[in-house]
Amino acid sequence: MSLDPVTLAVLKGRLEQIADEMDATLYRSAFNPIIAEARDACHGLYHATSGDTLVQGTKGLPIFVGAMAFAVRAVIAKVAADGALIAGDTFLFNDPYDGGTHLNDFRLVRPVFRDGRLFCWLASVGHWLDIGGNVPGNYNPRATESHQEGVRFPPVKLIRAGVMQQDILDILAANSRVPQSNWGDLNGQLNALDLGERRLTEVLDEYGDASVAEAFDLLMDRAEALMGAEIEALPDGCYAFEDFLDNDGVVDEPLRIALEMRIAGGRMVLDMSGSSPPCAGPVNISVATTVAACYVALKHAFPDVPANAGVLRPVEVIAPATTLLGARAPRPVAGYTETILRLIGVIFGALANARPATAMAAPFGTINALSLSGLRADGMRWVMFSFFGGGLGGNPESDGLHHANNPISTATIPPVEILEAASPVMFTQWALRPDSGGPGLHRGGVGAVYEIEALAPGATEIALLGERGRFAPFGVAGGGSGAMNTFHWDGQDGPQTPPMASKVVGVSLRQGARLRLESPGGGGWGDPLARPVEHVARDIRLGHVSAAAAVRDYGVTIAADGTVSR
Repeated sequence: MSLDPVTLAVLKGRLEQIADEMDATLYRSAFNPIIAEARDACHGLYHATSGDTLVQGTKGLPIFVGAMAFAVRAVIAKVAADGALIAGDTFLFNDPYDGGTHLNDFRLVRPVFRDGRLFCWLASVGHWLDIGGNVPGNYNPRATESHQEGVRFPPVKLIRAGVMQQDILDILAANSRVPQSNWGDLNGQLNALDLGERRLTEVLDEYGDASVAEAFDLLMDRAEALMGAEIEALPDGCYAFEDFLDNDGVVDEPLRIALEMRIAGGRMVLDMSGSSPPCAGPVNISVATTVAACYVALKHAFPDVPANAGVLRPVEVIAPATTLLGARAPRPVAGYTETILRLIGVIFGALANARPATAMAAPFGTINALSLSGLRADGMRWVMFSFFGGGLGGNPESDGLHHANNPISTATIPPVEILEAASPVMFTQWALRPDSGGPGLHRGGVGAVYEIEALAPGATEIALLGERGRFAPFGVAGGGSGAMNTFHWDGQDGPQTPPMASKVVGVSLRQGARLRLESPGGGGWGDPLARPVEHVARDIRLGHVSAAAAVRDYGVTIAADGTVSR
């Protein structure tokens, strides 16, 4: 049997639509703003025996797509060991070392049977607001083992033959400061799986199991061929690049993320063996997360390649357990986002060495995971968690985007109205940050300024797990670096800053006090002195670049009558 191109294109669209509808179902029903508003979730279809990614939606987080294949493999291994897989089973887990990312990301995996035979798997992942641990929201910058970050679930059957296991629900509820939020998110994920199963059944009934299975194979083969062609177009050779994390939150020493990219004969090796060893603090990541980050970086570099497991067939990823990119239990991993952002950046940097004409400068490279928490007047715990935007890097065609999200996701920054409605806080400033974009022919996008006032009558606890407080986002092709991350809060003795530059826990705001976060801009691309004067004038007019920075970085001055010249 061989599908014609039209039928294959139709099936591709129908299958992607299934994942998109699953995403939309969860976004509309989740209780937690990080899923409902920020869209920190993902759904997909996975191979019955290998667990490989078959189809992903267009709205879910790309970083989850690569990691979820490892998650499904963990369930496949669980079934192989225990047996007794039947229709109606659904597995739940959040183990970051066995197909996960960090403990907040709960995965649900469900088999789809056809005529008594396993056809494929459906999977859902979403970031739950709080799952225990030492710090509300679970981004504990001082954690030295995963037990300090939250409760860890191996793959367990949440639903057996269609029957919910109440004891699992009881354990989940007992290990969260906000069990109602988690309960809403769980039901949203279960509804998404129900919808996905119905929609897939409709497609299978219409086109036949054999045709859909063939479409899966053809789509992966095409992704492999296209990625191989993209790699073949790069010059053979070894291209090295490195960047650094500020510290791990426990030991105040920089951590190297080093890459050797070897290209030969249409194949690529991404070797991270030169990276720092596993660290004491929570910026370690597992091999599954490392592979997922490589997948995301390559999809950014080669956007026309279809999004499925075929992308990685011509690519070998080396992340030894002797590095913080191949960490094993119980190394803490809550801050995995910071590490994968640096990893994606070094892949961009290595590709810039291989193909300068399409080089991209570094994005701002931190999510600035901020949690605020306290007690309401009735004694109930409240937790506000959010991540924040910054500038993207300049590129050969344009300036970087302002106040964007990081390249690990398609998530949106939670709206200020939602955060204020859910928690006793007030944003007194939410604005672009002047002079934060790296200078260049194509300037880096500018970061942002966020200022938050505590409204709760009691103490508001603060935890921040960020990065780029000491190592600025790099520029390429002669472009300058973006501004670094800054954070301070009102203490008893005036403004305070984190000793670790970008990470802090164990401090609090009194009612009426404020914190201020200034996120980095992206790196610049190309010689700043080649930037057209009229573009600099526009930057000054819009407040993206100050008059002083225009002189310093671009050699452009403003006369008394407002005219600009170089």
